[in-house]
Amino acid sequence: MSLHVIDSSCWIEFFKGSTLGGWVRETIKNEENIIVPTLSLYEVHRVLSKQNLNDAQMQQVMGLMQRGQVIELTAARALAASNAASQYKLAMADAVMYSAALEFGATFWTFDVDYKGLPRVKYKAKSL
Repeated sequence: MSLHVIDSSCWIEFFKGSTLGGWVRETIKNEENIIVPTLSLYEVHRVLSKQNLNDAQMQQVMGLMQRGQVIELTAARALAASNAASQYKLAMADAVMYSAALEFGATFWTFDVDYKGLPRVKYKAKSL
């Protein structure tokens, strides 16, 4: 079984229905293989709440994300994220997301250039 962590940037594009979001569509459909850090729930909710979604739409979005395996930021995960931040020169939130993928041996899907070239990362550049 191949596990995946979907970066918030990908979730947001997926929920917007953009062409970019289509890049992760098939991966997201296999929800039993998705690891969802709670920080991702926060980031997606924060961005999409500014898009004038009503409560029912927001509940649907959050519900879909939570069909994956939601993982909490524990003390051990915080320390692993700190190590990842130092090793890979990542910001705090980026390190939390990426270290979750490393913990589970998952593929990390992202549009964020900060992850480009890192192990276990599937990166796609956003066109301007």
